[in-house]
Amino acid sequence: MVNRLKKTLGWCSLILIGLVLMIFFAPDLDRHDLEMTYAQAPSQFIEVEGLRFHYRDTGDKGAPAIVMLHGFGSSLHTWDEWSTALEQDHRVIRLDLPGFGLTGESPDHDYSDAADVERLSHFLSALGVTKCLMVGHSMGGRIAWNFASTYPDHVVRLVLMAPDGFPVRGQKLGEKPYDFGRLANVIQYVLPKFLVKKSLEPAFYNASGISDGLLNRYNDLLRAPTVRSAILDRMRQTVNSDPVERLQRITAPTLLLWGKNDLMIPSSNSQDYQKALRHSQTVILPKASHLLQEENPQLGLAHVLEFVNSQVH
Repeated sequence: MVNRLKKTLGWCSLILIGLVLMIFFAPDLDRHDLEMTYAQAPSQFIEVEGLRFHYRDTGDKGAPAIVMLHGFGSSLHTWDEWSTALEQDHRVIRLDLPGFGLTGESPDHDYSDAADVERLSHFLSALGVTKCLMVGHSMGGRIAWNFASTYPDHVVRLVLMAPDGFPVRGQKLGEKPYDFGRLANVIQYVLPKFLVKKSLEPAFYNASGISDGLLNRYNDLLRAPTVRSAILDRMRQTVNSDPVERLQRITAPTLLLWGKNDLMIPSSNSQDYQKALRHSQTVILPKASHLLQEENPQLGLAHVLEFVNSQVH
């Protein structure tokens, strides 16, 4: 009787899983269709070290360069509002980081800090950029400060927006904070839009600010070819390590920008960065969360423009 019950429950579970897959099955979207929607001018593509980067390079090519790095699960479009203002006096370069957007997965499937830095270095070299102001948000902030630590002479100023790097919420050094085991494999096959929205809501101070257009963009680009498998690789390779020694090698004046109500990387982490960085200033924005550049672009942009214009080149 017990064995028969186990078999019945097993079959019921398989049937339920099958129904979920049938209802919410979300295959990759067609690359050509995505590029027609999200890679219109001024988007460009360049192949560097076997990786086809999607990027935008706007403003006066002879002006000081600003390089903008997006966060986990995002794309270069997160900077749409900011780039319009910054490109008036600067060359603004923003890209889909490897594993995201229309750049897609890295051929070597290596998403370590060192690999991220070297790919970014090769990309900037291909564009002829030797010095820049670098802006990084969340995961992009982690890449930005690692780049500034590895190549301090290449970064004249640094803006870190809720950067990843220090363990949060009781995490420990050596842990893999984003590895959810085999359960995470399901995102390769199932990615309902309501789940994407739920993952965005904590990044907004007011979730009603998530427009249909913004949700569609995140949902579509998460379903770009190879992106979900690359996300799984990155999740399993990201390890909490002590960033202090690397941060202490940074020579660039640094603006730390945070939303006070950030539920993803708490603003209290700014204190750890302040202690480690040589030259930093911190701005904590009230009634703002993690994606402040999209929810309330002008709020953070005002502080970035002030920082950009007040520093000596």
